[in-house]
Amino acid sequence: MGDIGIEKLILLMIVVLLLFGAKRIPEIGQSLGRGIREFKRSMSDINKEIVPPPPPPPPAPPPLAPYTRAEQQRTDVVAPAATTPASAAEPKRLL
Repeated sequence: MGDIGIEKLILLMIVVLLLFGAKRIPEIGQSLGRGIREFKRSMSDINKEIVPPPPPPPPAPPPLAPYTRAEQQRTDVVAPAATTPASAAEPKRLL
């Protein structure tokens, strides 16, 4: 059967023109387009019935309450600086 070349397409168009006539070809195209649209619409309706919609997202958490005075003071305290290990404080001996 092979590829459909330009010669086969032209021959097919001539046969369709002879069978249906120039006035009926646009009507056939329109009815074919309507049929394809209806088929796609019915397929999407069936998919909507079969596949359930995704669950709604979880509700947003409530907004945080502002800091109290005691909590603000606790966050203002700075941790003491880390001390260096004892091995780093002693000088290294070469021998």
